[in-house]
Amino acid sequence: MKKIFVLLLFPLLTFSQSKKELITAIQKFQSDLNSEYKNPKETPLRGDNFDNFKEHPFFPVDLKYRVKAKFVRTKNSVVFENPTSSGRTQPYLEYGTATFTLQGKNYSLKIYQSQNLIKMKEYEDHLFLPFRDETNGKETYGGGKYMDLKIPKGDTIILDFNQSYQPYCAYNAYDYNCPIVPKENFSSH
Repeated sequence: MKKIFVLLLFPLLTFSQSKKELITAIQKFQSDLNSEYKNPKETPLRGDNFDNFKEHPFFPVDLKYRVKAKFVRTKNSVVFENPTSSGRTQPYLEYGTATFTLQGKNYSLKIYQSQNLIKMKEYEDHLFLPFRDETNGKETYGGGKYMDLKIPKGDTIILDFNQSYQPYCAYNAYDYNCPIVPKENFSSH
């Protein structure tokens, strides 16, 4: 589970960056994540999973999948136990809802905060967006994808689906305990 934290070190991109800067930063994120998985000292993969790993199934970078969403914080949210791939649970708080339009369709996704991660100073502002879409089970892992975010200062949040990734469980279901995507974040579009 600790390797997932490496993803949080990548700076969040702003809309004020040029198109070229955005694409370069996204490509770096994707390349760095692939390098981490290929590096025997950093990889979460073992045995055949490591030997057979080529790269994450990222789609070609497309800035239309980088959206500015309206962000509404959830009032009076309570901690809940989210099921994981191992059959256990992990404590999460529903932090807010991101609402946006993508390719003419409206979406609303719940964003969560891990109650385990926020105990560590460097992750106090970390948010977690697990989701499933029409690519899952076909072009990507059937269990869904994840996106790491930071708590926004205002009422908007940038969601860059170019920086979504498959959980460790997509490659090594035995050694990792991955949060299951809540039904509220299933997209049928």
